[in-house]
Amino acid sequence: MTPEFVEASAADLDDLVSRWYALATAMEAHDELNELEYTALDDVPDDGFRAHFDDESITDYLIVHEDTTIGFVTLREGAHPSRRYSQYLRIVNLAIDEAHRNQGHGSRVVERVRELARERGCDHLKVSCEWHNEDARRFYREAGFRQKQVDYAEPLE
Repeated sequence: MTPEFVEASAADLDDLVSRWYALATAMEAHDELNELEYTALDDVPDDGFRAHFDDESITDYLIVHEDTTIGFVTLREGAHPSRRYSQYLRIVNLAIDEAHRNQGHGSRVVERVRELARERGCDHLKVSCEWHNEDARRFYREAGFRQKQVDYAEPLE
């Protein structure tokens, strides 16, 4: 059964922030540039997700399976007008709660994202993940994504 996407609203801000914090905390282990400014969930403001509601190119969805929220996905539409493949949908965040992982939910979410992209007239999907996060890299490879480019980062201290 494909999980349902429920578009998030202001009533879902606490849930989004909580799930994002769990994802962001897990990403800290993959690179020092992922170190969070916040030491506790209660310190995280909701203004980042609140801003998504005003940005027509970004949509946050709660992922619901059998009436239970099991994760969230953030999608952003964009364009590269000079390219043949010009309209894209980017998976910005994708997190399935730990208790629901390795049950096929992530793969079904990616398939649902593909459907949404086609409905919106997009001709390709994009996603990025941490270089040292082999689980995420394997997941996206197995989902049909291919490596296209590498991002570089440098802290300025």
